[in-house]
Amino acid sequence: MNGGSLGLRTGSYGLLQNINGAIASGGISKSLSNVRKSSTKMLSGIREKERPLPNAWYRYIGCRKFSMLLLIAFALLVFALGSFVVNKDSTSPNVLQRIGTLGIVSYVNGGHHEASQILGEKDKKKDENRFQIPAFKGASVLPFHHPCANFTFPPPPPPTRRRLGPRRKLDFLLLIFIIRVVYWNIAFTAIASMPCSSSASPVLHNLTYVLNENPIKSEPHGGSDFGGYPSLKQRNDSFDIKESMAVHCGFVKGSKPGHGTGFDFDESDLAELQQFHDIIVASAIFGNYDVIQQPQNISEEAKKNISFYMFVDEETEAFMKNRSILSSGKRVGLWRIVVIHNVPYSDARRNGKVPKLLLHRIFPNVRYSIWIDGKLQLVVDPYQVLERFLWRQNANFAISRHYRRFDVFVEAEANKAAGKYDNSSIDEQVDFYKKEGLTPYSEAKLPITSDVPEGCVLIKEHIPITNLFTCLWFNEVDRFTSRDQLSFAIVRDKIMTKVDWSINMFLDCERRNFVIQSYHRDLLEQMPPAVPAVVRRPPALPNTRGKTPGKRIPRRGRDRRSGSRRHRKAAASNRDSNFF
Repeated sequence: MNGGSLGLRTGSYGLLQNINGAIASGGISKSLSNVRKSSTKMLSGIREKERPLPNAWYRYIGCRKFSMLLLIAFALLVFALGSFVVNKDSTSPNVLQRIGTLGIVSYVNGGHHEASQILGEKDKKKDENRFQIPAFKGASVLPFHHPCANFTFPPPPPPTRRRLGPRRKLDFLLLIFIIRVVYWNIAFTAIASMPCSSSASPVLHNLTYVLNENPIKSEPHGGSDFGGYPSLKQRNDSFDIKESMAVHCGFVKGSKPGHGTGFDFDESDLAELQQFHDIIVASAIFGNYDVIQQPQNISEEAKKNISFYMFVDEETEAFMKNRSILSSGKRVGLWRIVVIHNVPYSDARRNGKVPKLLLHRIFPNVRYSIWIDGKLQLVVDPYQVLERFLWRQNANFAISRHYRRFDVFVEAEANKAAGKYDNSSIDEQVDFYKKEGLTPYSEAKLPITSDVPEGCVLIKEHIPITNLFTCLWFNEVDRFTSRDQLSFAIVRDKIMTKVDWSINMFLDCERRNFVIQSYHRDLLEQMPPAVPAVVRRPPALPNTRGKTPGKRIPRRGRDRRSGSRRHRKAAASNRDSNFF
């Protein structure tokens, strides 16, 4: 070993001497060729010495390169499939991605899990029977097959206690990598789909609101100081769509919303709400009625560019401070807390209708908004929600249909049976709408598919026509009952008779794809606490103090006989006690 290394050093030194001599004598080309031949021979000899198993070494190199190429090709394939599926036409709402041989089926912009495509036919039938959603009431009048009828969830993974080995960990990391690539591709494509300019508002281009008015109640119908008590003539005129209009839309007292009008904000909050936002997500909790739900699966781009606002009253704020939930920066997780002073109504649910329907008054410089009720948890990125229900459909207002009812009159009876509101007030509102021409839902209203929304989620582009719609919807809620499902259809139909405008009413099972519903706080407090799991401890080990572990010391004759006698007596007594 030493000789070989010494010989190599001597040889290299000799080569340097030959080169120097050749340069001195002028025979550079001859010596360089000799140097090349000798150096190649020397290097080949070194390689032969240092390569005891050439075939195995090259085989290993080839496998590594081949696996890396496969992984890169697989990631590119996933990226291309994600781009193809997201940019697909809007005629296929249920979009699936099938990735390689792993059988991964993912949500893509509101698509449903179709676990039955991976399972066999027998498992498919079992899965449909086990997770099938009940049929909608009133669906018989609709001339199309309901897509939610076969809405299925993926089967749960089998329980296992085995620890992940190196191979399983590698598969798991590869799965996480693929999901991240797909999710990033979906979020990026959704952001890229955002329109550069606002949608055109049909007919109506300039909408203003009534301010600095001392409201006086002059008619027997309901209303409030906050809404301004518009007369029936003013109400009818507000449905006559013109290029420029001025309507009642809450906040009638004072110079601007949130400042001396009822439903007032702090000055610091008021300045922030006036700023420009492309997109906001808003919710509200009044009367300490719900528990704050933190959004999940929000992309870093959305966290950076989208603001999340939670409106609360002073009662809810006091509860949050007592529980140390509210930070000094008025934040709870992603939510920026905005405290409301001088709430206009004694009913907490009616106070919640103000930010729900009048977000365009609170945020005058916002392009898009997503409203979710306080009991809901957002579990999909807001960019994907807007892309799925507005941008892809060329719509500027979206709301889900009621999961069971399509008819306003059926909805009114259901509200009365459930005690949602005073029965006489519900009857008065429905009778008023009958006189105005509201009829039960039928096939004649197609392509309108429902008169009753599930109004816990509103997806809106803030343009004049959608702002007018929510203003007039709020005026109905202020005049009659706070059950906004009853007044939705009359306002929509009156506007649609005047202008070419419609609302994207998507399926309620699609809504359940991006929000999860929780219980109200009073129901959560009435629920019994969870029973703690019983932990079974293993039996105590025998006392081996002073004994050498792992070695058994044999007893002597007398000790062995006496010990065996005691063992037989103890066993007999145990059998007697077990018998009794």
